[in-house]
Amino acid sequence: MTDASLTPPTRPRVKMKPKSNARAIRHGFPWVYANELVTDRRTKKLAPGSLAVLEDEAGRSLGLVAVNPESKIIARMLDRNPDAQIDVAWCAARLSRAQELRAQLYDAPFYRLVHAEADGLPGVVIDRFGDTCVMQPNAAWAEAHLEALAQALGEVTGCTVILKNASGRTRGLEGLDDQNAVLKGAAPEAPVPVEMNGATYMADLTGGQKTGLFYDQRDNHAFAARLVAPGARVLDVFSHVGGFGLAMLAAGAGHATCVDGSAAALDLATAGAAASGHGDRFEARQGDAFDVLAALGAEGAQFDVVVCDPPAFAPSKQALEAGLRAYERVAKLAAPLVKPGGYLGLCSCSHAADLTRFRNASARGIGKGGRRGQLLHTGYAGADHPQMPQLAESGYLKAVFFRLD
Repeated sequence: MTDASLTPPTRPRVKMKPKSNARAIRHGFPWVYANELVTDRRTKKLAPGSLAVLEDEAGRSLGLVAVNPESKIIARMLDRNPDAQIDVAWCAARLSRAQELRAQLYDAPFYRLVHAEADGLPGVVIDRFGDTCVMQPNAAWAEAHLEALAQALGEVTGCTVILKNASGRTRGLEGLDDQNAVLKGAAPEAPVPVEMNGATYMADLTGGQKTGLFYDQRDNHAFAARLVAPGARVLDVFSHVGGFGLAMLAAGAGHATCVDGSAAALDLATAGAAASGHGDRFEARQGDAFDVLAALGAEGAQFDVVVCDPPAFAPSKQALEAGLRAYERVAKLAAPLVKPGGYLGLCSCSHAADLTRFRNASARGIGKGGRRGQLLHTGYAGADHPQMPQLAESGYLKAVFFRLD
């Protein structure tokens, strides 16, 4: 006789509409949009983050999904097994697989540990800083299972501190709050030093942007460093904590100027330069990046390498055209600052702006800036930010490097 207390409750079932693209779900696409799902009163009453069995229009099971009636992404695929139990063991299995990959790729535990859907944890981002993990639970199901996720994370990584960062834009779209929290241990009282590409970066894990540091640009920092000749003058615009500038100083640049609108970010960049032993060759310049680029142009400033890594100018399809114009303007203002034979790196973290459109906008801007260039290299996020082939949004970062005449 079966103990009723051990029998999992019957899960609600949600069904895709006729002519919706169930085939894409079968082939690995992880999202169901609100206009693809039958949303009767029962479905609309499901609490955000509820688990349900997803069926195609013929009633055939597609897997276990997390449902959020308040989101345009109304269902996220969690497991192809509709009977899967989303508990500590399930979370630990996904986290262990993610941890194994990063441990193989990196010598030290400083990396993106979980990159959402691409690591089988939809909407969850986790960055690791040694013994501290910063988690962004950007989907309602993750918020509902936060305790299990945190417990599994501690077990898999051995981290003594786990922080919840609730600053992500996606949380608002999911109807979630913006309250940060300490889930384990005590929050660090000072910025955490992170060694990358021969430089030391200072990551503010409690008051900085996102999780405190952008690991995704690590490989692009390394490429920019290869362009530096000894004694070169370099400019890093939208620098945050000095990502490109510090890497180029570590490679032998004679002087780096970092530009950002945030005084706090520039203080961290300055501290990073000092910790790297390059404080005497570093300059921080606070201000609106467009204004500073224009002012540098008026001053007749010239640099051997210029890199611009702006925020997402096109965070959605609705913002695409305006975003492309902004990328073009960045290139137009930056190109004249590059010495003949020097290098210009331009970046975009807007998933709505695909590589072709971003590259074309950059080339137009260079032309309007009175320069011509060779496209040398196209870079993407590092391997700790794996892409889910079925989900274009997981491959958001692009970096294009030009040699200008």
